[in-house]
Amino acid sequence: MSNIIQQETLRRVAEVFDKHVPFHNLLGMDIKRYDVDGIEVVVKMKPELIGNIHQQILHGGVTATVLDVVGGLTAFSGLVASRDDWSIEELEKRIKTLGTIDLRIDYLRPGRGEIFTGTGTVIRAGNRVSVSRMELHNEQGDHIAFGTGTYMVG
Repeated sequence: MSNIIQQETLRRVAEVFDKHVPFHNLLGMDIKRYDVDGIEVVVKMKPELIGNIHQQILHGGVTATVLDVVGGLTAFSGLVASRDDWSIEELEKRIKTLGTIDLRIDYLRPGRGEIFTGTGTVIRAGNRVSVSRMELHNEQGDHIAFGTGTYMVG
């Protein structure tokens, strides 16, 4: 698979996750970058995302959701990069089966900030199951949480 086909496949996947998943839209998730080298998903703080009204911090469920989305997309990019001979049809079929098998989130500090960015890296890119490591930082670079996720990719 050429780099152009890889990039186009990931662009299409990002568009679906970014624009057509109602829950992602409700949270205000915005995919800033998505390629075989990594991902950046941004969420801007808004009153609806506050989990502790006294401290005005991001809800832990929002943190977990962002990291889960980042992990799944990271796992899929690892699959795309794992072989040169994927067809678009094969990858379209596989994206429909993408799902979380296991997710662990470690909350490191309260979710204070205005802009939260999730990033991910592939730990293992398998043919059926992949593992990702994800991080969430605020705009000041504070490490809010990290996670590991195991994902069905085919």
